[in-house]
Formats: sequence, C-alpha cells, structure tokens
Amino acid sequence: MFVLIKNGDVFTPEHIGKKDILLAGSKIAAISDNIDWPDSFIDVQVIDATGKYVTPGFIDSHVHITGGGGEGSFKTRTPELYLTDATLAGVTTLVGVIGTDGTARTMTNLIAKAKALKEEGISCYAYTGSYQIPVKTLTGSIETDIMMIDEIIGVGEIAIADHRSSQPQAHELARLASQARVAGMLSGKAGVVNIHLGDSKTMLSLLQEVVRTNDLPVTQFYPTHINRNPYIFEAGIQYAKNGGFVDFTTSSVKKYHEEGEVKCSKGLRLMLEAGVPIEQITFTSDGQGSLPEFNEKGELTGLLIGKVCTLYREVQAAIQQENIPIETALKVITQNPASILKLRSKGMLQEGLDADIVLLDNESLDIDTVIALGQVMVQNGKAVIKGTFE
Repeated sequence: MFVLIKNGDVFTPEHIGKKDILLAGSKIAAISDNIDWPDSFIDVQVIDATGKYVTPGFIDSHVHITGGGGEGSFKTRTPELYLTDATLAGVTTLVGVIGTDGTARTMTNLIAKAKALKEEGISCYAYTGSYQIPVKTLTGSIETDIMMIDEIIGVGEIAIADHRSSQPQAHELARLASQARVAGMLSGKAGVVNIHLGDSKTMLSLLQEVVRTNDLPVTQFYPTHINRNPYIFEAGIQYAKNGGFVDFTTSSVKKYHEEGEVKCSKGLRLMLEAGVPIEQITFTSDGQGSLPEFNEKGELTGLLIGKVCTLYREVQAAIQQENIPIETALKVITQNPASILKLRSKGMLQEGLDADIVLLDNESLDIDTVIALGQVMVQNGKAVIKGTFE
C-alpha cells in the first residue's frame, strides 16, 4: 500500500517547509520537495495536504487502556479504551498502565489489550506493574518482562507521595529501578520507571534520595502528574533543571484548576521561561483514569473519565494561547516521549521511520487526517477505521 501526501507544510517536528511524503507500507519511504507518481505504475492513495500542517503521529505514554479508577468501589471502575478514542485525537502510539488497582486489573489483561490495539492498527506498549511495590509482573520477574515481552518497555506507574501508594522506601525503589535499568540495557529498551506523583508535601524527595544515595541516574525515573498542584510544579522545575524528566497530565476538571492544578499549556510556557530544556518535558493524558467531581460542599457528585483527546488540546492551547512555537509544542507529544522511551521508529518524520502522521488545518490547528503505520485511520476529522466493537 502506497500513500502520497502532497503539498503539506511539514514539521518533523522541526519546520522544514513544503514537502511531499511517500509512504510505503508501514514506513516513510521518501520526503522530498516534489514526488511524482506515474499513473501507469502501482496504485497509490494521494492526499492533498494543501493548507495543512503535516506532523508526526502523537504519542500518549500514560493511558489506562484497560480502564482505571475503582477507588469509589467496584462501580467506579472506568471502561477500556476504544481505538477511535486514540485515533480521533491524533494518537498513533500508546503506552498502557494499570494504576491504583493492581489486583482486579492484571498484567495479563493489560498485555492482551495492547495486542488488541496493535491488531486494530496502532502501536501500543506497556509498563509492568501498578502503584504497588513489590511489583506484580506478567512472568514473575521485572527483568524477564522487559527483556522477553515485546510490548513491555519499563515499570510503572509506581506511586509515591500518595496515600494510595505502598509507601516504598528508598532502597526498595532503588532495587526496582536497577532491575528495570539492567533489563533495558540488555534488551535495547528504555527500562524506565514511570512514577505517579500524589499531592503529598514529600513531592519528589524519594526520587532525589534514591539518586543521591545510589549510582542510578535521575533519568532512570519518569515522573508524571507534575502539574498536580503549585508546590509539586515548582519542585518539578528544579528537578527538570537538574536533568530529570517531567510529565504533565492533560486530563483535568475545572475544580482541579480552581484548587491550584497548573494547566498544561500554561505550565509548559512557565517551565520554558524558567529555563527547563524542552527535551525534558512531555505531556500525557492519563486517559481512561477516573476524575472525581465534587460540588461546592466537597461532596462527591460523580466521576468523569480522563480523555486521550485532551493530549493534543493542551498542545493546541500552548500554541494558540501561550504563543509557543508549533515545532516546540509538538515535541512534548512526539520527539520527546519517543526519545525518553527509546521508541526509535516513532516521534519524527524521517525516511525509514514508521508512517505515523497527523495533518492539521493550518488555520484552526484542528486534526484533519490521521495515519497510523501507513493506514489512513481518520480523514476529514472522521474515523474511517473503527475498532472491532465500535
């Protein structure tokens, strides 16, 4: 299958101007000023990208693909992700996590769902484990999971600074991280430890203690929810300036912002102004996670669900409202997560890499077309490929 994208304004995510892009199967075959396709040759699907920005497919590296929640008892378990939840949001690569419930939500189920999403046409990876230490793995071993299970690229999300965590000690987290690190080295994977940050005033201190008292680099850890509240955000700025990665969570509700959560688009601008290198920053959606909603009396009135579609919305807001250059804002959902997670065929538009591409209207910046592994999934803003049960 050949797809030819013509006349688009291309961001790799660096801006390279007007180019044509030829896709052959699941790969990018050529990027050039002009690519002609003889009518007498093999059939090709031609997409006219005039008036469109062409960008890499988006990476959402923290999604509860099998559902999340459950903290309000069994009825509050959130549903699984559907294929079009991702594709309509421009997301062509996912990383699945379990979260709070490492008992009813299992690694077997997580990997089965990752495989299902791959069969439906997008790329999907996973972390082994959940909030708790000791980690409940698929094979009984962190090292074996990372080395022998294709989808597993690291450990997580391990909870710290949270009343729902297993209250891990520094030596426990250091041992887990060292196992993940070595397994990553032996398998060519990232082997990172994805860290869930709660709202405790201990913040990032446990990670800092592990790095200070062991031989592990700060980049071994990948903490998320860094925008949860003002004091964690400020601590995150210093953590990132010291070389650590920081990840913003885009799913939110109005109440959270009123209570001090930092809006991702604004937070990105503030971090950049504070001198944090863009390469240290990513966005993820926490999709399918539960978002409790309260009334003015603080009473639980319902649960909303984290949405993958918030991922690009916050990038779009960063561009349109915070005046961040497109090529800079795009990096937090393309090149940066691909680099941190060693997804070597993802995150950039380059010959030989995976044909994951998004076309944006160059005025509204709305998503028009989404291509995953060379297959058109969304066209004119509508899904043309749907999941098995959609």
